[in-house]
Amino acid sequence: MRNKSVLLYLLIALFSWGLPGCKASGNRVNKPDSRGIKILSYNVRNARGMDEMTDYDRVAQVIKRINADCVAIQELDSATVRSNGAVVLEELARRTGMYASYSKSINYQGGGYGVGVLTKEKPIRKETVSLPGSEEKRSLLMVELPEYVIGSTHWSLRQPDRLASAEIINNRLHGFTAKPVFLAGDLNAVPASEEIGRLSKEWTILNDTTLPTIPVTNPTRCIDYVLMRNNPLFSVKTIDTKVENEPVASDHLPVWVTVLIQNQKNNQ
Repeated sequence: MRNKSVLLYLLIALFSWGLPGCKASGNRVNKPDSRGIKILSYNVRNARGMDEMTDYDRVAQVIKRINADCVAIQELDSATVRSNGAVVLEELARRTGMYASYSKSINYQGGGYGVGVLTKEKPIRKETVSLPGSEEKRSLLMVELPEYVIGSTHWSLRQPDRLASAEIINNRLHGFTAKPVFLAGDLNAVPASEEIGRLSKEWTILNDTTLPTIPVTNPTRCIDYVLMRNNPLFSVKTIDTKVENEPVASDHLPVWVTVLIQNQKNNQ
């Protein structure tokens, strides 16, 4: 009986140590070579819809329906007179059950106005980069998560500012190399513009730019984007991309992509 018990223990041990993806030293599971990420970019206009009604529930329902892993959001009041003291990103975070990260671009009406990111996972850290805006200052918010980094930005209405923003972003983010880095937002520029051309030297556009994002009724222009920083450690494939038909909740249509990220280092 004792010999049978010993034999059974050895068989169980051999089977466990031989499981695919497990290492003998501590049974640690290797990270997968590839993973899927769904990224949404949405200029929400402070949740003020085309009917001029401010409705946080309506915008939150759009975000929940798309069910992205992270959401880059633009045009967010934080405790302003215009928003009746509400912190718009926190209102959306509570309604979606996501983590909120915020970047104030300018002081406005007793509070702030800027961009934000919502994530399903708890962020590790965030970093804000100031961007030019001759009509109003702009910013880039970078949020680091366990497996990737997501940035949210809203560029100026004036081309010289946008050209400068492209150069700043291309030069400023060289430190993020160990993880895939994504950028999403309202860039106020069409795909054929010089500023998008400059940005594309360092980034790959992931959404289908033939799908316009503005205006919400009979849209004609794509000015909202999801991009990935070029990095030899990672390859990316867009699995799906869509511009949602949501003509009331904001003056921009939400655009999202689902991408498959391949870790090239694990394949070497």
